[in-house]
Amino acid sequence: MAKRDFYEVLGVGREASADELKKAYRKKAKELHPDRNSDNPDAEAQFKEVNEAYEALKDPQKKAAYDRFGHAAFDGGMGGMGGGPRGRPGGGFGGNADFASAFSDVFEDLFGDFVGGRGGGARQRATRGSDLRYNMRITLEEAYAGARKSIRVTTLAACDACSGTGAEGGAEPVTCPTCSGMGKVRAQQGFFTVERTCPTCGGSGQIVKNPCKACAGAGRVEKERSLSVNIPQGVETGTRIRLSGEGEAGLRGGPAGDLYIFIEVADHPIFVRDGVNLYCRVPVSVAKAALGGEVEVPTIDGGRSRVKVPAGSQSGRQMRLRGKGMPALRGAGHGDMMIELAVETPVNLTARQKELLEEFERLSPDNNPESSGFFDRVKSFWDGMKG
Repeated sequence: MAKRDFYEVLGVGREASADELKKAYRKKAKELHPDRNSDNPDAEAQFKEVNEAYEALKDPQKKAAYDRFGHAAFDGGMGGMGGGPRGRPGGGFGGNADFASAFSDVFEDLFGDFVGGRGGGARQRATRGSDLRYNMRITLEEAYAGARKSIRVTTLAACDACSGTGAEGGAEPVTCPTCSGMGKVRAQQGFFTVERTCPTCGGSGQIVKNPCKACAGAGRVEKERSLSVNIPQGVETGTRIRLSGEGEAGLRGGPAGDLYIFIEVADHPIFVRDGVNLYCRVPVSVAKAALGGEVEVPTIDGGRSRVKVPAGSQSGRQMRLRGKGMPALRGAGHGDMMIELAVETPVNLTARQKELLEEFERLSPDNNPESSGFFDRVKSFWDGMKG
């Protein structure tokens, strides 16, 4: 099958300029790229045809030869566009380093965000500052009532001397001469064109001619700042508070990062927290547990509550004080406070106290329901072992 005219393949006239040829080539290559035409079995062949046409016409010498001799200008025995006029190596499709560069241009147009090619330097110039973390330890009382805490944070802030530009006097950076502002440089390695971060500007696409003396051209300096943090009611260990824009300053005018406050609520000597509920273990004497009575217990708000102890109470018995727990974070209402009784055994008894307890023991053989039930089960167990 005869080859089509290269100008016809690209859809341009013979008088087309180099820019018009390149624009037409990119448009056709994007339209016919096999990855975008999986349902077209001829797409790959058409894509190669477009590349072959552009390879011939983008080079002024090859273009002049093609305009004069047509396809015969490249019939040098190397196949396709394997040789130029009079045996000059031409570089056919798949064998010329220029094709790799041209194909890289198309790849940038198709997948530019991933390659980071043209325009990539501009996208990298303004960089958001890093987020910061601050660990804050508060008391249970502060978690209950809420608090306003003052903290000091060491961070990178925009340099006042250069307004964050990094240049002396606040002058704007200039385009990097090595990469022409793209932030990347290309190196030819055989068939492939490899892109690397520009070593001069570090990928930013810009350089500072006269670095600021205060920040050495960085545009940021280390500062200690004092911040006021509002601790809402009901926070617990693991709660995270975000302070927008209070992190590190951005580079080259980029936005500042955020500051995250991580809350840790310290253990309390009286209360144990479980979500919005509080638990308080209250010791009571044997006499009060047996006879009943009242005990006075503290509450997290600093108040006091009197709790009635029923007669015959055992260790572990719980009573509930409704609404005396922690407030719900970002919600309504409070949890409850649970009172757990701990019946104490007296120690350091006097002789008279011992006599009274011994007499009490003789007079109350059946007054301990848990003990009698336990020993009944033990007796049954031993009888079963004997059987």
